Amino acid sequence: MIAVPSPLRLRLSSEALVSNWRWLAKQSGSAACGAAIKADGYGLGARAVMRHLAAAGCRDFFVATWAEAAALMPLLEGISLSVLHGAGAADMVAARTIPARPVLCSIEQVRRWQQMGEGRPCDVMVDTGMNRLGLRPEEATGGALDGLTIETLLSHLASADEDSEQNVRQLAAFCAIGQVVRARRYSLANSAGVCLGADYAFDLTRPGIALYGGTPRAEAAGQLCQVAFPEARILQVRSVREGETVGYGATWTARRATLIVVTNLGYADGYLRCHAGTGAGARWQGHALPLVGRVSMDLTAFDASDAGAVDEGDWIALDYDLQSVSAASGLSQYELLTGLGSRFERYWS
Repeated sequence: MIAVPSPLRLRLSSEALVSNWRWLAKQSGSAACGAAIKADGYGLGARAVMRHLAAAGCRDFFVATWAEAAALMPLLEGISLSVLHGAGAADMVAARTIPARPVLCSIEQVRRWQQMGEGRPCDVMVDTGMNRLGLRPEEATGGALDGLTIETLLSHLASADEDSEQNVRQLAAFCAIGQVVRARRYSLANSAGVCLGADYAFDLTRPGIALYGGTPRAEAAGQLCQVAFPEARILQVRSVREGETVGYGATWTARRATLIVVTNLGYADGYLRCHAGTGAGARWQGHALPLVGRVSMDLTAFDASDAGAVDEGDWIALDYDLQSVSAASGLSQYELLTGLGSRFERYWS
């Protein structure tokens, strides 16, 4: 098979990833610090993320589905893997054969696991106010979990990125459930929850976006490093005369003779139309390249008039600081990372 290089690449820093995990582990105090690697490691590549974090000392990993779990086989020695969406009827073959634990999140899933009759350990999700996945408190404390070997009892904070009274209510609810439901470990805090303090850490924290350079709360500002750096190769350099327009809808008009670089990049790659008009751009050898016109499916243009001798085949680095781009575009930091498509080749350094 002929190896064909992609015109898009995602430079990934293992040093930044590990640094972020170590900071989160320190904030977790005596609790173990795990890692959410669902959505293919937030778009960075789950297997590589697991390998780098396991080498740094992380032992607890979380994916969303059994398909994601299967893609990580065989597991590294000493690694614990949990499947957050539990065990549906169609998942039972995978749940019996893959060395990962389901996070049981409904009465139906609990009964299904009990009926299997093997006594295998599981995790359990209880709902303390998000109304997404999880048993209601009265279900969890009313005997439904009797007979289960529960490794980790989990809940999920709905508003941890805000200074909300809901955080305190969920903490109190989780503590009350934990007084009744016995498990080897208890886990409540996500990335933002880690920043809420020791009361939320319990035995295990489960950061996600913060591992990958996202800023979940103000307490983490300046503490986390960017991990992903998207780049695009220049497909064409062209001169645009004063008064001419660029792109669909003629939304951008040249106010002077302008040097435009057209890249192999567009909304099919996760670089969306909403970036236009936000001050978005890229850089080439330190020179700013403002985005011009609309982003199309797989072509985007940048103004390289002040960049010097830019040429076809050169690589430009997108401006992609998660917090600032999120604020400008209206996209969440999660969307910015997980939306980067498969045409980006991933390179770890």
